[in-house]
Amino acid sequence: MRIGFGYDVHRLVEDRKLILGGVEIPYARGLAGHSDADVLVHGIMDALLGAAGEGDIGRHFPDTDQEYKGISSLLLLERVGGIIAKAGYAVGNIDSVVVAQAPKLAGYIAQMEENIAFALGTEKGNVNVKATTTEGLGFAGTGQGIASYAVAIIVKKLPG
Repeated sequence: MRIGFGYDVHRLVEDRKLILGGVEIPYARGLAGHSDADVLVHGIMDALLGAAGEGDIGRHFPDTDQEYKGISSLLLLERVGGIIAKAGYAVGNIDSVVVAQAPKLAGYIAQMEENIAFALGTEKGNVNVKATTTEGLGFAGTGQGIASYAVAIIVKKLPG
């Protein structure tokens, strides 16, 4: 068993869709980034890659590569699932949190968990997503950006 930790943050900007956990959430602003800027999935990818000793998402999917311009982070998450499988591991479980003052995310969390689990080929019960505010403090609290934290456990696959 191995454990990895991930963190990501993106700035909120005009004229972008807000995508979290592969769900398009109605909101006046979205997250800036080279891909779809799904901060939740990015944090999870870094946690999984870290657990497998495979670096981070910048190493595997650099923002200087046009192949990844506007790409769905769920597609990148599928690729991360392939990387950890090739290393001989499977997802044990993922626990994550999105830090955003707004919008309210509770109504979208079940779909986020389902999307993430599907992309990784694991059971929905292995993926937990939470959301919190910062009570108006810091960049998330003032609406400048959204952050995510994630912890992932991967387990060695048994032969056969």
